[in-house]
Amino acid sequence: MRPQAFLEILHTAEKLKDTIRHCTTSKGRPESVAEHSWRISLMAMLLREQFPEADIDRVVRMCIVHDLGECFTGDIPTFSKTDLDREREDSLLQDWVISLPDQVSAELSALFAEMEAQQTLESKIFRALDKLEALIQHNESPINTWSENEYELNKTYAFDVTEFSDWLTDLRKEILAETLHKIETEEK
Repeated sequence: MRPQAFLEILHTAEKLKDTIRHCTTSKGRPESVAEHSWRISLMAMLLREQFPEADIDRVVRMCIVHDLGECFTGDIPTFSKTDLDREREDSLLQDWVISLPDQVSAELSALFAEMEAQQTLESKIFRALDKLEALIQHNESPINTWSENEYELNKTYAFDVTEFSDWLTDLRKEILAETLHKIETEEK
């Protein structure tokens, strides 16, 4: 890959540093998409012993790139995102990926296809971490930043994506315990 092409990829990806997510940090500052991607990558790295049969490096790569489409559309909270929003984001991302150097385009295309199909252990781990990190971040954010629907979402969201793993199901239960404690002790 030519250095210029490398830099062009980085310049596009840099947009995620300024792409704000719906959630805030523990100090109430809006979280960026890049921060979310970083933390799910860290989560994946820390789970190597829990999933010795998985290619955790592949999971980390999924975590790093999964929200690149938001460079073009911004972040739309999952509870607000429509099929039309998803189609637009997927189309813009695909157009960009196709324009990249062949080797990079092939790797990213394969990762996105695997994440979408949800057939491999790695893609299932990635999907669970993506959703669980959002719940963890909500539990860390001030409760006065939660929207009304998040009280229920934080109780019910993402149990389905952890069912394949007892460990991730236990983690989801721990997150729920934190949610319930937060609501009980910090409610408006």
